[in-house]
Amino acid sequence: MSQPVPQVALPPGLTLGYVNGQLALAGDERQYGKPLSVDFVSGKAAHRRQFGGGRGQLVAKACGLTKGITPSVVDATAGLGRDAFVLASLGAQVLMIERVEAIAALLQDGLERAASADETALIAGRMALRHGDAAEQLAALIADAEFAPQVIHLDPMFPHREKSALVKKEMRVFRELAGDDDDAPRLLAAALEVATHRVVVKRPRKAPPIAGPAPQHTLEGKTSRYDLYVHRSLSR
Repeated sequence: MSQPVPQVALPPGLTLGYVNGQLALAGDERQYGKPLSVDFVSGKAAHRRQFGGGRGQLVAKACGLTKGITPSVVDATAGLGRDAFVLASLGAQVLMIERVEAIAALLQDGLERAASADETALIAGRMALRHGDAAEQLAALIADAEFAPQVIHLDPMFPHREKSALVKKEMRVFRELAGDDDDAPRLLAAALEVATHRVVVKRPRKAPPIAGPAPQHTLEGKTSRYDLYVHRSLSR
């Protein structure tokens, strides 16, 4: 018996349905690329789980996962859950918050499939999901999940560039659903208020920091960087 498709409002040109057993967002492939789904079990997620570099990965370092320290992390802009899954695979308890209802539905589907697969069940057990707008409801969503927000990870949508050919087709789906994160400064302010230890913000490498207090530290990669706002040290 086929599973019911979640009833979600979508813009014209996008549909939600099951493709090869996975809930997927689909549209004209010339514009949006292949159907978008969340797969924590196989593909890129499996490769990164096995060969991604463990706690040496930039997101792990930024979130404070070091030897003997594994903080709890709120991913307040979860997207397709890739960073959240990496952190959970390294032992962290992770709460994903996603404001776009259709993306939250994809995450829920991916999480349920990961929970039923032997190789990812333990990792999925460390992941929780809440649908809501973190800029508006961050504290309430965390309280509802009964979660300890030691570290809050933010990856706001970067403002749209004119060179649309450079925007990945996958990102076009996100922009269609969510637009740019014009409320990033408000989201940062909310995260700074709620995080007990640190807030980490992923940015394109050459982009300015989010408007607000200056980050105390930055970690730079090839294409992106993390701005770190530290309240107190994470301890063993």
